[in-house]
Amino acid sequence: MISMSDEDQLKALRKRIDTIDEKILGLISERAACAQTVAQVKQKSLPADAKPVFYRPEREAWVLKHIMELNQGPLDNEEVARLFREIMSACLALEEPLRVAYLGPEGTFTQAAALKHFGHSVISVPMAAIDEIFREVAAGAVQFGVVPVENSTEGAINHTLDSFLEHDMVICGEVELRIHHHLLVGENTRADKISRVYSHSQSLAQCRKWLDAHYPNVERVAVASNAEAAKRVKGEWNSAAIAGDMAAELYGLTKLAEKIEDRPDNSTRFLIIGNQAVPPTGDDKTSVIVSMRNKPGALHQLLQPFHSNGIDLSRIETRPSRSGKWTYVFFIDFFGHQHDPLIRDVLEKINDESVALKVLGSYPKAVL
Repeated sequence: MISMSDEDQLKALRKRIDTIDEKILGLISERAACAQTVAQVKQKSLPADAKPVFYRPEREAWVLKHIMELNQGPLDNEEVARLFREIMSACLALEEPLRVAYLGPEGTFTQAAALKHFGHSVISVPMAAIDEIFREVAAGAVQFGVVPVENSTEGAINHTLDSFLEHDMVICGEVELRIHHHLLVGENTRADKISRVYSHSQSLAQCRKWLDAHYPNVERVAVASNAEAAKRVKGEWNSAAIAGDMAAELYGLTKLAEKIEDRPDNSTRFLIIGNQAVPPTGDDKTSVIVSMRNKPGALHQLLQPFHSNGIDLSRIETRPSRSGKWTYVFFIDFFGHQHDPLIRDVLEKINDESVALKVLGSYPKAVL
């Protein structure tokens, strides 16, 4: 039972919270007004037929990192950064609402990654295939696209790598998403009669051991996306879907089992693609595609400049080249910006020895 003195203390604390909330609201409104003024200044400084650039990835990354450095708790750094991410997203929408394409339908992990990176004030546009995302960005129908590029369990997403071979696109950023898979059922599902599980092929692979242990005789049906799986089971009585929280909420499904992924550290990395180059932030990555001559020691020759200049590689993948049988291209991610002197030296040396070098972009390292 709460005593009178405790009740008085609670009333005082609630009054203080109300006062703080009013101050927060005033400051957010002030920030939003500043964002509107920024838009006006940018518009005035350009020719009448030119379109200003409102979204600056390097600026957004700096703000979030700066906030995390200033944070003294009790909220942890990522939670504070997510709050500011949404404030920045809402303020940016006052300047110009961003249109961002993602691998649909609604409720996919790619949409979750898009909202994590850009905030919920963007206009997210679902696409049926990864190649369509590239085409929409290239055509200018959307400002940015979000595509999966690698999973910590299953490795590279080859459709994305192949799309970079076919399209001239700039990587503007990256986002990492912790992937939690759940076994979902609809309101009509008879849990003891499940004979089929729908999911994306990658998700089925990421939950293989769990399925072997709990549903060894159930048919596993690969579909275009986890959201498509969730959509299918909504009206079925004998099937379940493997998907995430967003799909479960969107389609009104129940979690029969939670976090069924085989590896607890299961994560997917997504790339932000667009048409604008990103200036250095001091904490960047660069991605390139290199085609080497088919000769002994070609890979060693490719990697030697990185070793000589002390440049850390974060990923290297190989894909068959479109130019000939048994020839390959290398996708390489490394730390640093293409404008850094050491990186420029590496790229010049690679360009001298390779058949072709394509810099996909330099971009801020993922903050969230």
